[in-house]
Amino acid sequence: MHAADLARHAAAASDGGEPAKRPVHQRIRATPPAGVPQLKVGGLTPFTATDFPGLLAAVVFVQGCPWRCGYCHNPHLQPRTAASPLDWTDIMAFMRRRVGLIDGVVFSGGEPTMDPGLDQAIRQARSLGYRIGLHTGGTHPRRLAQVLPLLDWVGLDIKTGFEHYERVTQVAGSGAPARASLQAVLDSGVNFECRTTAHPDLISSEELLALGRSLANLGVSNYAVQIFRPQGCADGALNAQGQSLQDWPGDATRAALTAMFASFQIRRP
Repeated sequence: MHAADLARHAAAASDGGEPAKRPVHQRIRATPPAGVPQLKVGGLTPFTATDFPGLLAAVVFVQGCPWRCGYCHNPHLQPRTAASPLDWTDIMAFMRRRVGLIDGVVFSGGEPTMDPGLDQAIRQARSLGYRIGLHTGGTHPRRLAQVLPLLDWVGLDIKTGFEHYERVTQVAGSGAPARASLQAVLDSGVNFECRTTAHPDLISSEELLALGRSLANLGVSNYAVQIFRPQGCADGALNAQGQSLQDWPGDATRAALTAMFASFQIRRP
């Protein structure tokens, strides 16, 4: 895909909004060594101040996810097509042009750890001087463990109690890789945040408290509960309650969770 196409697709990103109007400049080739897979990119956010704590960053959205969470706001990134929607060499050309203007690059998705090209892509982005963040649900703990030494920060989604994961992901046994991924992050020493997207149809207030206690006991100190937002969600049943969750899960639950962690936030749409 040429640079003009990349510009039109640059905002196929977290909010599913209109394509960015920022031009992407002349392509600069950054081809990985022969035999190394190139990252399959489904979208790009050229600039964000909210996806990498304390830094201005771009977000690269990796195509594909093995889980089918009903509240996903990037369902268009779940399938993994034969051809990459965006060419990684164009993404690298864009990032070269942004050196000195942004601080970091976040790899998000979809699920970036399912892509065999993630390691090489991170290394190439780091070679430009960027700090690297990763958003992951922990679907592939081995690949996550491989790239953790290359990362500066991780945002790890914890869907619910590990024994209840199938309720959210619609994939049997999905709690096991999520638990292994959390342990890998804890063992790595990398700065990280755990966060849970919360909807009462998928996790009750009582289960949210139990999850909080479990995470705190494992050593998590930075936790956020992100209240479900209907934007981008294709699940009509979840969306039906989406506008009535402004005060959920309530003051008592918020206070109890706040007391468990050094840093706790409830993020509302």
